[in-house]
Amino acid sequence: MVKERETINTNIRLNLANPDDREAWEHLQRMDRKKYKSYSRAVVIAVNDYFRRAELAETDPYLETREKEDAFLQSVLDAVEKGAMDAMPMVILNTLIGLLQSAAGNGQIAANPQPVASSKDDESSGSDKQEASLDDALSFVDNF
Repeated sequence: MVKERETINTNIRLNLANPDDREAWEHLQRMDRKKYKSYSRAVVIAVNDYFRRAELAETDPYLETREKEDAFLQSVLDAVEKGAMDAMPMVILNTLIGLLQSAAGNGQIAANPQPVASSKDDESSGSDKQEASLDDALSFVDNF
């Protein structure tokens, strides 16, 4: 019975005049020695990754396109999420002001607790009342 070899030695020749070979050599020179203990480990990982990806591409020719689309969609989702988070305080403030204004308009909240208005105050425009309600709402919000 023939015993199978556990270790095989092989040589890799890199032609530094060839740009691809030079790039491979430069990657090997600056590789993280904590992650890859030797050239052999780095080469094994790279070769396995390359051929696994090539096999996947043969069975699924749209794999790369889908990956790019997924990355693009993820960047769009991240941007929308960040925008929503940045805008959220203003949305809450506008909602609170709207609620306070509608409550003040319905008489549920005394917008300006003052003595009974004179006839001169009755002539004031609706915009002055709205402005006063807005000022009261902002004063209320400032208390937080």
